[in-house]
Amino acid sequence: MEQKTSEIKAIFQAADIQMLPELIKRYETDERSGVKAIILSAEKKVIAYEKEAERTKQMQKFEREYASYSYICGIDEVGRGPLAGPVVAGAVILPKDCDILYINDSKQLSEKKREELYDVIMEKAVATGLGFASPERIDEINILQATYEAMREAVSKLSPAPDLLLNDAVTIPGVDIKQVPIIKGDAKSISIAAASIIAKVTRDRMMVQYAQVFPEYDFAGNKGYGSASHIEALKKYGPTPIHRKSFIKNFMEG
Repeated sequence: MEQKTSEIKAIFQAADIQMLPELIKRYETDERSGVKAIILSAEKKVIAYEKEAERTKQMQKFEREYASYSYICGIDEVGRGPLAGPVVAGAVILPKDCDILYINDSKQLSEKKREELYDVIMEKAVATGLGFASPERIDEINILQATYEAMREAVSKLSPAPDLLLNDAVTIPGVDIKQVPIIKGDAKSISIAAASIIAKVTRDRMMVQYAQVFPEYDFAGNKGYGSASHIEALKKYGPTPIHRKSFIKNFMEG
């Protein structure tokens, strides 16, 4: 008895991506238009999956190049530019056979995708660490030194400790571990991209919480960056305890 198109559709929908090529082969001689549409959709999924797997493989170039190291750590930071809130650094050691797809520079991903990947990274990573520099600390020692401090803190929280650091463009002073600075590293290294995702999600969640304490500034929307409405609120209500005094001088004088 011939299977109903709806039954075949249910089989394809329930199938894992790795099973699709076999299912396509099994049903490709079926001439019904409904089944042909199911197969076409499945073929597109397989092509998209293979393309993403290839992109991910390219993102592992540096990890393969330094494969002799036991624990390769990617490091990145978020929040150097905002007028308010902390700098957050992420440090991630991924497994050697990392199979997480869709990891990319956090700025290239939607908020929903970042949140999804955050959970996967935290579950599958060998180790993760986060470091923070408060607005007060940024004012005290400047944004660059505060960023380095947050990065050192993130690395210090890793267990096992890394024996190689892949950094997004910088060399962190005061660290004894071998470092490889990579320009635009968050788009070229899966480890750095993973670090950028956990740092971004962590900081964004913090800014959403701050928005409940200081609702006038729309921190949930602007994440502390200098949007027009944020600057307007700053001039109207003055700075909050999470504003960086060294960043807002020009606005407050106006």
